[in-house]
Amino acid sequence: MQTEDEQIAQLKEWWERNGKPLLTGGLLALVVVFGWQGWQKYQLNQSHGASALYQQLVEAALDPSGKPDAAKVAELAGKLGSEYGGSHYAQYGSLFVAKVAVDGGRLEDAVTALQTVLDKPADAVLGEMARQRLARVLAAQNKAEDALKLLDAKVDDAFLASREELKGDLLAQLGRTDDAHAAYQKAKDALAEDAAVGALQMKLDDLAKGEA
Repeated sequence: MQTEDEQIAQLKEWWERNGKPLLTGGLLALVVVFGWQGWQKYQLNQSHGASALYQQLVEAALDPSGKPDAAKVAELAGKLGSEYGGSHYAQYGSLFVAKVAVDGGRLEDAVTALQTVLDKPADAVLGEMARQRLARVLAAQNKAEDALKLLDAKVDDAFLASREELKGDLLAQLGRTDDAHAAYQKAKDALAEDAAVGALQMKLDDLAKGEA
């Protein structure tokens, strides 16, 4: 039978082998749990802050009078970019900056805003939106060739129709009617049979009339 001293010695030995690792693991688990909860709370606060700023930006950009305050839109977009850079809110804000700039005839400002999104899009949708809008702005600057080069990038099937229709517009602007017709047809083929292709069909018909 073990003496009390022997039992104490065994307990100390067990603690050295198992107690500290168990304690460390337990503390680590607590840190992970509370750390994750803290991170989620931080993310939620960030999301709320970005959402509130974005709402202000949208209201400024879509002013009922039809005359948005470009300086206010740029200020709010700048704040979104500095505080929530790279987020969806910040990048959609840049798209609004570009829209207001185009409406105001400031095409270079629109190019700058769209390029910031295109350089590092938050997702594929934002990237394609920025790419196609930038191509249209370049076309408005009589840089249709540059716009076409921008559209040479790989495209997801989901965006193929709009990409090809835009290519058709640019090619028609350059007077390359055969290539424009091919692009419009490719855009039409990429759409479902029951999709609304009225405007696209009109473009095809207009080219056909011009060739007649």
